[in-house]
Amino acid sequence: ALSAAALPPPLPPPSPPAPATRWCRPGGAAVVMFLTRSEYDRGVNTFSPEGRLFQVEYAMEAIKLGSTAIGVATKEGVVLVVEKRVTSTLLEPSSIEKIMEIDTHLGCAMSGLTADARTLVDHARVESQNHRFTFNEEIPVRSVTQSLSDKCLAFGEGDEDAMSRPFGVALLIAGWDEEQGPMLYHTDPSGTFVKFTAKAIGSGSEGAQTALQEEYTEALTLAEAEVLALKTLKQVMEEKVTSTNVDIAVVAPTYRLYNEEQVKAVIDRL
Repeated sequence: ALSAAALPPPLPPPSPPAPATRWCRPGGAAVVMFLTRSEYDRGVNTFSPEGRLFQVEYAMEAIKLGSTAIGVATKEGVVLVVEKRVTSTLLEPSSIEKIMEIDTHLGCAMSGLTADARTLVDHARVESQNHRFTFNEEIPVRSVTQSLSDKCLAFGEGDEDAMSRPFGVALLIAGWDEEQGPMLYHTDPSGTFVKFTAKAIGSGSEGAQTALQEEYTEALTLAEAEVLALKTLKQVMEEKVTSTNVDIAVVAPTYRLYNEEQVKAVIDRL
């Protein structure tokens, strides 16, 4: 018989396995699936081990494919300028709606999925009208922006009323507040909202934001802000700027969308 000293040393304990999901086949045999990045991608409410929500990150990437939108706030009001991508000579440019009215003192420009933007704008309109009906006053700009951001995170799994994915759209919300005056907010699919004096979103946002940082001053008039926003958009647009492929709106203090003649007048001042 072998002595205890002659026996080989015991094997070290096995290392713990990678994170896995266990499920059963119809016959009852258990199958173990190891989670890869694609597994974390599928669940909109599933965090990766690094603490990331990939679906929200992908929604923010979708905005970088959208048309460029620029907002500039001054003491006189807020200017919104948006690129309209006219992809065909047979397309009617006026049917492309990139700037929408929320209330008489509120408007927003969008970049990303237009259908998602319509859903959010409809929600904002209902919130604004409910506030006006209940309190007999215009809804504060921050309140409607916060309501939109809360709506952005109302997605999930297993809930019929909730969305199945994040909204693939970013908004520039321009408004006039009775107490604080002109205000410009930016919202994104993560539910974050931040106040800006000048902000660019969409495919040309990086170059446009750099140009805005260099040229923006608090002393800008509304007319100068129109020129700055349109000039910045012109630098990042692939097409030549015309009165049909650009939308301009101002909130000063009421919302007003420019017609083609008014847009052409701003272009002539460049």
